[in-house]
This record gives sequence, C-alpha cells and structure tokens, in this order.
Amino acid sequence: MIKTLLAFDYGTKNIGVASGQTVTRSASSLAPLKAKDGVPDWTQIEKILTEWKPDLVLIGLPLNMDETESELSARARKFANRLHGRFGVKIELVDERLTSFEAKGEVKSRGGSRDYKNNPVDSIAARLILESWLERN
Repeated sequence: MIKTLLAFDYGTKNIGVASGQTVTRSASSLAPLKAKDGVPDWTQIEKILTEWKPDLVLIGLPLNMDETESELSARARKFANRLHGRFGVKIELVDERLTSFEAKGEVKSRGGSRDYKNNPVDSIAARLILESWLERN
C-alpha cells in the first residue's frame, strides 16, 4: 500500500518538488531544485529521498495538447529512468499538461507578482501533479 509520495515537475532550469501521502490525501510544495541544462544536483535529490522515504515517485510528463511527446517529454523520461536507476525508487510518469499554467494562475490569484522567479511555480506544479494522481487513485 502506497503511503508516502514525492512528485517532481522536471524542467531544464528548475525541478519542482512536492510531497504527499495517501492517508490524508494531501500534498504540499517543497523548495524547488536548481538544474543545469536539465541535470539536477543528485546529492540534493538523494537527500530528499532519504528524508521522505517515498513509496512512489511521480514524474510529470509534459505532453503536447494532442498527446504527442516533445523533446522535454524525452528529457523527463530520461530523468525518471536515472532516478530509478540511481536510487531504485518506484517511478510513475503522470500527464502534467497545463499544470505550469495552473500554477501561474494560482500565484496570480494569491496576489503574487508575475515575477515567477520569486514564486515556486515549479513546486506548485509538482503539487498539482501529485494532487491529480491522488484524485485518480
């Protein structure tokens, strides 16, 4: 039975992170991670995995609106494969269409500026990915 979840919203500059669990069916954004051309600091990822000990890790899969894959989809898959290969965690890819758009809308609705550099849009998107998984499962 899955109890603890982590979600990653993969990006080439930032990777959003969220945690959640199935008992209360809740999710929270965590601090986003920096990435250099899509490559994260694997020691930071290891630290998060060690802290949260997730039963399942969700990776957002950025599909086009017509359900085709983009270059970023391939990179997100590669990130998921590396995460599984390095740490042996159970991975599930989740359709993340429109989560970044929704996350930006959430920042604006809370009165946040459109300066998304100072708002954790990537981690809000990761939380939305996790919440959508909780709704479906």
